[in-house]
Amino acid sequence: MFSGFATRHKKTLLTAAALAASALLLAGCSAGGDPKSKTIHVTLITKDPVDPFWVAMINGAKKEASAENAQITVASGKDQTDTEGQIQAIENAVTRGDDAILIANNGPAVNDAIKKAKDAGLLVVALDTPTTPGDLVDATYASDNLQAGEEIGSWTAGKLKGEKATIALLDLFGDKAVSIDYQRDQGFLKGMGIPLNNAEKNGDEAKTGQYSGGDYSIVCNEATDGAQDGGRTAMEKCLTLDPSINVVYTANEPSAAGAFQALKAAGNTKAIVVSINGSCDGIKQVASGELGADAQQYPSKMGADGVKAAVDFVRTGTKPTNPAGKDFTNTGITLVTDSPVDGVKSITSDEGSKECY
Repeated sequence: MFSGFATRHKKTLLTAAALAASALLLAGCSAGGDPKSKTIHVTLITKDPVDPFWVAMINGAKKEASAENAQITVASGKDQTDTEGQIQAIENAVTRGDDAILIANNGPAVNDAIKKAKDAGLLVVALDTPTTPGDLVDATYASDNLQAGEEIGSWTAGKLKGEKATIALLDLFGDKAVSIDYQRDQGFLKGMGIPLNNAEKNGDEAKTGQYSGGDYSIVCNEATDGAQDGGRTAMEKCLTLDPSINVVYTANEPSAAGAFQALKAAGNTKAIVVSINGSCDGIKQVASGELGADAQQYPSKMGADGVKAAVDFVRTGTKPTNPAGKDFTNTGITLVTDSPVDGVKSITSDEGSKECY
């Protein structure tokens, strides 16, 4: 009787011990950290908090973060000139101990803060706007802004059909060199067939000469700060210099909207206005005829790709890399126009509206 009880008791103790060991083993596996169980902390810093482009980037990043167990902190400058706001956001990310920073930088003034973040062990990825120098960050996900400019330039040259081009160039900035700004401007001129001088500087090309279809003259290079009011004011200045302007390059859609207002007020209904971004508002401008052509970008993909890079880095230790010979990974550009030109690939505004933001 006692002997049977002892045997059963011994078996019970052995079973309990085995279960306890199994529990410890499972706990060890869990604590050992299934990499997917770790919450990854990422700060996304945009140029401003309200432009649809940045909102689309934020939404793309948040969607990817939700799928990857990542936590996103969103920050921005007040506008595209606010470098101090971006520097503070970088410093805050370092103080919090975040794993990565994704940034659409407002210019070289943020470079020192980026270096400090990298020295602290954070992955830093540029979105939309490559840094200067490009290797300051670990990787860049952006549109090919030179290509975007070339496409609207090639389209414009074809649209003119040999007519003289009297050109207004409405850039983003006049007081600093930012890659997104000079690449778009210089790409446009290259697409027009206008010889460049320093491809990293706006405004130093010959003011008169030959484009691919005939004669050209550049009336003005004016800064807009990427804003509608800036676009209107810049266009008004250009029109005082030459009211016969028939080509208007704009670096983004808000400045294009302002330029169109100034042209309309001046009674200039023939000027070809082109821009870059591809927002839903911009595609509507193409459909209405305010914009002749618009180079469409995909900011939500930039945000999502940046989060993926951060997640892979934390979980595998592998840093993202740019393609060989490139300082960025191209997230895509598509020309949108309802007035196609032979030899220039494009889609319609109806097609563009399905991919806009």
